[in-house]
Amino acid sequence: MNSRINKTFSNDSKKLVTFVTGGDPDLETSKKIINTIAESGADIIEIGMPFSDPMADGPTIQVSSTRAIKQGIDLDDIFSICKNFRSLNDQIPIILMGYYNVIFHYGISSFVDSCQKNGVDGLIIVDLQPEEDPELLNAIELTNLDLIRLITPTTNAERFSTILKHSSGFLYYVTITGITGQNSANIEELNQSINIIKQQTKLPVVSGFGIKNAEQVREVCKVSDGAVVGSSIVKIIEENLNDKNKILTLVANFIKQLKAGIEK
Repeated sequence: MNSRINKTFSNDSKKLVTFVTGGDPDLETSKKIINTIAESGADIIEIGMPFSDPMADGPTIQVSSTRAIKQGIDLDDIFSICKNFRSLNDQIPIILMGYYNVIFHYGISSFVDSCQKNGVDGLIIVDLQPEEDPELLNAIELTNLDLIRLITPTTNAERFSTILKHSSGFLYYVTITGITGQNSANIEELNQSINIIKQQTKLPVVSGFGIKNAEQVREVCKVSDGAVVGSSIVKIIEENLNDKNKILTLVANFIKQLKAGIEK
Protein backbone atom coordinates (compact mmCIF):
# COMPACT_ATOMS: atom_id res chain seq x y z
CA MET A 1 0.00 0.00 0.00
CA ASN A 2 1.02 3.54 -0.69
CA SER A 3 1.98 5.46 2.45
CA ARG A 4 -0.62 8.25 2.17
CA ILE A 5 -3.46 5.89 1.30
CA ASN A 6 -2.29 3.42 3.92
CA LYS A 7 -2.17 6.16 6.52
CA THR A 8 -5.63 7.38 5.55
CA PHE A 9 -7.10 3.93 6.18
CA SER A 10 -5.02 3.23 9.29
CA ASN A 11 -7.96 3.91 11.62
CA ASP A 12 -11.56 2.72 11.65
CA SER A 13 -13.18 6.01 10.67
CA LYS A 14 -15.14 6.03 7.44
CA LYS A 15 -13.65 7.98 4.56
CA LEU A 16 -15.15 10.62 2.30
CA VAL A 17 -13.77 10.33 -1.22
CA THR A 18 -14.61 13.10 -3.67
CA PHE A 19 -14.39 13.37 -7.44
CA VAL A 20 -14.09 16.40 -9.69
CA THR A 21 -12.90 16.68 -13.26
CA GLY A 22 -9.50 18.35 -13.42
CA GLY A 23 -9.57 21.72 -15.16
CA ASP A 24 -13.32 22.24 -14.78
CA PRO A 25 -14.50 24.95 -15.19
CA ASP A 26 -11.00 26.33 -15.84
CA LEU A 27 -7.50 25.60 -14.60
CA GLU A 28 -7.20 28.19 -11.84
CA THR A 29 -10.71 27.66 -10.49
CA SER A 30 -10.16 23.91 -10.55
CA LYS A 31 -7.11 24.31 -8.32
CA LYS A 32 -9.17 26.40 -5.89
CA ILE A 33 -12.03 23.87 -5.90
CA ILE A 34 -9.70 21.00 -5.06
CA ASN A 35 -8.06 22.98 -2.27
CA THR A 36 -11.51 23.90 -0.95
CA ILE A 37 -12.59 20.24 -0.99
CA ALA A 38 -9.53 19.31 1.06
CA GLU A 39 -10.02 22.14 3.53
CA SER A 40 -13.68 21.18 3.98
CA GLY A 41 -13.01 17.63 5.13
CA ALA A 42 -12.49 15.22 2.24
CA ASP A 43 -10.21 12.30 3.08
CA ILE A 44 -9.21 11.35 -0.47
CA ILE A 45 -9.48 13.37 -3.67
CA GLU A 46 -10.07 11.85 -7.08
CA ILE A 47 -9.22 14.07 -10.02
CA GLY A 48 -10.72 13.12 -13.35
CA MET A 49 -8.50 13.24 -16.42
CA PRO A 50 -10.65 14.85 -19.15
CA PHE A 51 -11.49 12.54 -22.03
CA SER A 52 -13.65 12.98 -25.11
CA ASP A 53 -15.51 9.69 -24.67
CA PRO A 54 -15.97 8.97 -20.94
CA MET A 55 -18.20 5.92 -21.43
CA ALA A 56 -18.70 5.01 -17.77
CA ASP A 57 -19.70 8.52 -16.77
CA GLY A 58 -23.17 10.00 -16.69
CA PRO A 59 -24.18 13.23 -18.42
CA THR A 60 -23.01 15.55 -15.64
CA ILE A 61 -19.43 14.28 -15.63
CA GLN A 62 -19.37 13.90 -19.42
CA VAL A 63 -20.24 17.58 -19.78
CA SER A 64 -17.60 18.55 -17.20
CA SER A 65 -15.01 16.70 -19.25
CA THR A 66 -16.16 18.58 -22.35
CA ARG A 67 -15.86 21.89 -20.50
CA ALA A 68 -12.31 21.09 -19.47
CA ILE A 69 -11.31 19.98 -22.97
CA LYS A 70 -12.74 23.22 -24.41
CA GLN A 71 -10.46 25.05 -21.98
CA GLY A 72 -7.52 23.18 -23.54
CA ILE A 73 -6.90 21.11 -20.39
CA ASP A 74 -4.46 18.25 -20.94
CA LEU A 75 -2.49 15.90 -18.72
CA ASP A 76 0.24 18.46 -18.14
CA ASP A 77 -2.44 20.73 -16.67
CA ILE A 78 -3.73 17.88 -14.52
CA PHE A 79 -0.23 17.38 -13.15
CA SER A 80 0.06 21.11 -12.48
CA ILE A 81 -3.14 20.85 -10.42
CA CYS A 82 -1.61 17.97 -8.46
CA LYS A 83 1.65 19.85 -7.96
CA ASN A 84 -0.22 22.92 -6.72
CA PHE A 85 -2.23 20.84 -4.27
CA ARG A 86 0.85 19.02 -3.00
CA SER A 87 2.54 22.35 -2.29
CA LEU A 88 -0.32 23.11 0.10
CA ASN A 89 -1.21 19.68 1.45
CA ASP A 90 1.10 16.72 1.88
CA GLN A 91 -1.38 14.47 3.70
CA ILE A 92 -4.48 13.86 1.61
CA PRO A 93 -4.08 11.23 -1.13
CA ILE A 94 -4.60 12.22 -4.75
CA ILE A 95 -5.99 9.66 -7.15
CA LEU A 96 -6.16 10.21 -10.89
CA MET A 97 -9.22 8.65 -12.45
CA GLY A 98 -9.89 8.20 -16.13
CA TYR A 99 -9.39 6.20 -19.27
CA TYR A 100 -6.37 4.34 -20.57
CA ASN A 101 -6.31 6.09 -23.93
CA VAL A 102 -5.30 9.35 -22.25
CA ILE A 103 -2.36 7.64 -20.52
CA PHE A 104 -1.32 5.66 -23.58
CA HIS A 105 -1.10 8.77 -25.77
CA TYR A 106 0.85 10.66 -23.11
CA GLY A 107 3.30 7.75 -22.88
CA ILE A 108 3.10 5.26 -20.05
CA SER A 109 6.58 5.83 -18.64
CA SER A 110 6.20 9.61 -18.90
CA PHE A 111 2.82 9.41 -17.21
CA VAL A 112 4.11 7.33 -14.30
CA ASP A 113 7.13 9.59 -13.92
CA SER A 114 4.90 12.68 -13.81
CA CYS A 115 2.65 11.01 -11.24
CA GLN A 116 5.64 10.48 -8.97
CA LYS A 117 7.00 13.98 -9.44
CA ASN A 118 3.67 15.64 -8.70
CA GLY A 119 2.49 13.72 -5.66
CA VAL A 120 -0.10 11.38 -7.17
CA ASP A 121 -0.84 8.38 -4.94
CA GLY A 122 -3.13 6.14 -6.94
CA LEU A 123 -4.77 5.44 -10.29
CA ILE A 124 -8.26 4.32 -11.22
CA ILE A 125 -8.32 3.39 -14.89
CA VAL A 126 -11.96 2.74 -15.67
CA ASP A 127 -11.55 0.81 -18.91
CA LEU A 128 -8.31 -1.07 -18.22
CA GLN A 129 -9.06 -4.76 -17.78
CA PRO A 130 -6.69 -6.93 -15.68
CA GLU A 131 -5.75 -8.94 -18.75
CA GLU A 132 -4.63 -5.80 -20.56
CA ASP A 133 -2.61 -4.01 -17.90
CA PRO A 134 0.90 -5.57 -17.83
CA GLU A 135 2.52 -2.54 -19.44
CA LEU A 136 1.16 -0.16 -16.82
CA LEU A 137 1.81 -2.65 -14.03
CA ASN A 138 5.43 -2.99 -15.10
CA ALA A 139 5.80 0.79 -15.14
CA ILE A 140 4.45 1.26 -11.61
CA GLU A 141 6.02 -1.87 -10.10
CA LEU A 142 8.95 -0.05 -8.52
CA THR A 143 6.91 3.02 -7.54
CA ASN A 144 4.53 3.55 -4.64
CA LEU A 145 1.56 4.21 -6.94
CA ASP A 146 -1.52 2.17 -6.12
CA LEU A 147 -3.63 0.67 -8.89
CA ILE A 148 -7.16 0.78 -7.54
CA ARG A 149 -9.61 -1.63 -9.13
CA LEU A 150 -13.33 -1.42 -9.75
CA ILE A 151 -15.58 -4.23 -8.52
CA THR A 152 -19.18 -4.34 -9.76
CA PRO A 153 -22.34 -6.16 -8.65
CA THR A 154 -21.85 -8.53 -11.59
CA THR A 155 -18.23 -9.46 -10.81
CA ASN A 156 -18.11 -13.22 -10.28
CA ALA A 157 -15.73 -15.11 -7.96
CA GLU A 158 -13.24 -16.06 -10.67
CA ARG A 159 -13.11 -12.52 -12.01
CA PHE A 160 -12.74 -11.10 -8.52
CA SER A 161 -9.77 -13.36 -7.87
CA THR A 162 -8.10 -12.07 -11.05
CA ILE A 163 -8.78 -8.46 -10.11
CA LEU A 164 -7.33 -8.91 -6.62
CA LYS A 165 -3.95 -10.15 -7.88
CA HIS A 166 -2.69 -6.67 -8.73
CA SER A 167 -4.98 -4.44 -6.68
CA SER A 168 -3.67 -2.11 -4.02
CA GLY A 169 -4.71 0.92 -1.98
CA PHE A 170 -8.38 0.06 -1.76
CA LEU A 171 -11.13 -1.49 -3.84
CA TYR A 172 -13.74 0.72 -5.48
CA TYR A 173 -17.09 -1.03 -5.32
CA VAL A 174 -19.51 0.21 -7.99
CA THR A 175 -22.82 0.17 -6.17
CA ILE A 176 -25.02 0.06 -9.27
CA THR A 177 -24.84 -1.30 -12.78
CA GLY A 178 -24.79 1.62 -15.18
CA ILE A 179 -23.14 5.02 -15.38
CA THR A 180 -22.16 7.51 -12.70
CA GLY A 181 -24.68 9.85 -11.14
CA GLN A 182 -27.75 7.74 -11.85
CA ASN A 183 -29.68 5.35 -9.56
CA SER A 184 -28.87 4.95 -5.88
CA ALA A 185 -27.51 1.86 -4.15
CA ASN A 186 -29.64 -0.77 -2.45
CA ILE A 187 -28.06 -0.86 1.00
CA GLU A 188 -29.13 -4.41 1.79
CA GLU A 189 -27.62 -5.74 -1.42
CA LEU A 190 -24.53 -3.59 -0.87
CA ASN A 191 -24.06 -5.05 2.60
CA GLN A 192 -24.20 -8.60 1.26
CA SER A 193 -21.71 -7.82 -1.51
CA ILE A 194 -19.25 -6.03 0.78
CA ASN A 195 -19.34 -8.93 3.26
CA ILE A 196 -18.44 -11.37 0.50
CA ILE A 197 -15.59 -9.15 -0.69
CA LYS A 198 -14.25 -8.72 2.86
CA GLN A 199 -13.98 -12.48 3.25
CA GLN A 200 -11.39 -12.53 0.45
CA THR A 201 -9.29 -9.43 0.97
CA LYS A 202 -7.99 -7.10 3.67
CA LEU A 203 -8.09 -4.12 1.33
CA PRO A 204 -10.51 -1.37 2.33
CA VAL A 205 -13.66 -1.25 0.22
CA VAL A 206 -15.03 2.14 -0.80
CA SER A 207 -18.38 2.44 -2.56
CA GLY A 208 -19.27 4.84 -5.34
CA PHE A 209 -21.68 5.62 -8.23
CA GLY A 210 -25.12 6.98 -7.39
CA ILE A 211 -24.17 8.47 -3.99
CA LYS A 212 -25.49 12.00 -4.01
CA ASN A 213 -26.02 13.43 -0.52
CA ALA A 214 -25.12 13.22 3.16
CA GLU A 215 -27.89 10.75 4.00
CA GLN A 216 -26.76 8.32 1.30
CA VAL A 217 -23.15 8.73 2.41
CA ARG A 218 -24.16 7.87 5.97
CA GLU A 219 -26.07 4.76 4.86
CA VAL A 220 -23.32 3.52 2.55
CA CYS A 221 -20.67 4.02 5.22
CA LYS A 222 -22.55 1.70 7.56
CA VAL A 223 -21.34 -1.17 5.36
CA SER A 224 -18.36 0.27 3.44
CA ASP A 225 -15.05 1.78 4.51
CA GLY A 226 -15.96 4.95 2.68
CA ALA A 227 -18.15 6.59 0.06
CA VAL A 228 -17.36 8.37 -3.19
CA VAL A 229 -19.34 11.44 -4.23
CA GLY A 230 -18.71 12.98 -7.63
CA SER A 231 -21.66 13.97 -9.80
CA SER A 232 -23.30 16.10 -7.11
CA ILE A 233 -20.12 18.16 -6.69
CA VAL A 234 -19.69 18.51 -10.45
CA LYS A 235 -23.34 19.60 -10.68
CA ILE A 236 -22.63 22.51 -8.33
CA ILE A 237 -19.90 23.66 -10.72
CA GLU A 238 -22.19 23.27 -13.74
CA GLU A 239 -25.00 25.31 -12.17
CA ASN A 240 -22.78 28.23 -11.11
CA LEU A 241 -20.38 28.77 -13.99
CA ASN A 242 -20.96 32.51 -13.94
CA ASP A 243 -19.97 32.89 -10.28
CA LYS A 244 -16.69 31.16 -9.40
CA ASN A 245 -16.72 32.39 -5.81
CA LYS A 246 -20.20 30.96 -5.32
CA ILE A 247 -18.91 27.61 -6.59
CA LEU A 248 -16.25 27.58 -3.88
CA THR A 249 -18.74 28.50 -1.15
CA LEU A 250 -21.31 25.92 -2.22
CA VAL A 251 -18.70 23.17 -2.66
CA ALA A 252 -17.27 23.90 0.80
CA ASN A 253 -20.70 23.72 2.42
CA PHE A 254 -21.62 20.53 0.56
CA ILE A 255 -18.39 18.72 1.52
CA LYS A 256 -18.93 19.68 5.15
CA GLN A 257 -22.46 18.25 4.98
CA LEU A 258 -21.17 15.00 3.47
CA LYS A 259 -18.48 14.71 6.13
CA ALA A 260 -21.05 15.34 8.85
CA GLY A 261 -23.14 12.54 7.33
CA ILE A 262 -20.26 10.13 7.79
CA GLU A 263 -19.58 11.22 11.35
CA LYS A 264 -23.20 10.89 12.59
